[in-house]
Amino acid sequence: MIPQLHIEDYAYPLSDERIAKYPLEKRDSSKLLYYENGRVTEYVFRDLPALLPERSIMIFNDTKVVPARLHFRRSTGARIEIFCLEPVSPPEYNTSFASVDTCSWKCVIGNAKRWKDDVLKLDNPEDDPVVAAMDLTAELVQRDGQTGIVSFSWRSGEPFSRVLEICGTVPIPPYLNRESEQIDSERYQTLYARWRGSVAAPTAGLHFTEPVLDAIRNKSIDIENVCLHVGAGTFLPVKSSNVSEHSMHREPFVISRELLVRLRDRTCPVTAVGTTSVRTLESLYYAGISCLEKGRPEDIGQWVPYEREYTTSTSDALDALISYLDRNSMTSLSLGTRIIIVPGFRFRIVDRLVTNFHQPESTLILLVSAFVGGDWRTIYDYALSHDFRFLSYGDSSLLVRTV
Repeated sequence: MIPQLHIEDYAYPLSDERIAKYPLEKRDSSKLLYYENGRVTEYVFRDLPALLPERSIMIFNDTKVVPARLHFRRSTGARIEIFCLEPVSPPEYNTSFASVDTCSWKCVIGNAKRWKDDVLKLDNPEDDPVVAAMDLTAELVQRDGQTGIVSFSWRSGEPFSRVLEICGTVPIPPYLNRESEQIDSERYQTLYARWRGSVAAPTAGLHFTEPVLDAIRNKSIDIENVCLHVGAGTFLPVKSSNVSEHSMHREPFVISRELLVRLRDRTCPVTAVGTTSVRTLESLYYAGISCLEKGRPEDIGQWVPYEREYTTSTSDALDALISYLDRNSMTSLSLGTRIIIVPGFRFRIVDRLVTNFHQPESTLILLVSAFVGGDWRTIYDYALSHDFRFLSYGDSSLLVRTV
């Protein structure tokens, strides 16, 4: 049964001065709130390894943020902002990024009503010769309100990934209320980012440094990666009072066969770094169920976990995915998920969560509440009263799941 929740019950007072507008000088110097069984303790992020169980598993999201925000001008002078969301042609991220003359993407279009049928040229106010050499243009193929399909063309012979690096800007969150700056190119990216495709950073990972990662490895903790490309929907507020009316966006993810085997056979706790890692890992059970029932894994719908009782064991569900990959000579599973995690959700894989402090009345607050058995206010009241910094560039927490 779909839970009937009211988003107003997940509000808290977040003033603008509590939002961290810039990162701290050192990634691992942020505060760290530790929560377990209703108790809160305060540390510094570099203390994290000491709080993790030895010989456990820690899973990161190694997606990479792309500078996906582009600014164009019409011949009339009107400024049009184009925010690339996901590739359409070619449809795969890697092949689209490798395109050398044209590709098309689904985009959010700022000032969309001002864009008619003309071809736009990239805005280059500083007359940068490298930018000019790209000769990047945009043509509107299809419009759907504030979004649409945009075809990009350029003449440099460079891959589209390089075009974005030269012509685009990092799409920092709108709640920072500022333009992207040079510091964002480095700091709105995790150290371990690998696969291009996100338009928002998995911000729980922004705190990690090489010394912290080395200390984790020294505790015989198995570091693993999944990849979920974070979409612009992560910034969308829940506008309906009843959470059941909120629509989650699809996000693609990839997980290796080796990690599926490791999770199936595990006898130790799993720590997920970030809510994106949680959504990926907890989606696996339902992908396995569809594999058992339909012979193949399918994208995970928003409310699938709540539609009925599931009695299949987690190990059997994961084993079904592994068998599917083996039958098809595949080394990794690629799917999409729209899963929403709210109070009442049954966690099957993740035991600990590293996460930042999220916006009030957001789906991420709902996930945190589900993870700690509804006791999210204890965490947020402490953070508010102890000068923690909030949101993407803010402080961090390590939460132990309430069973």
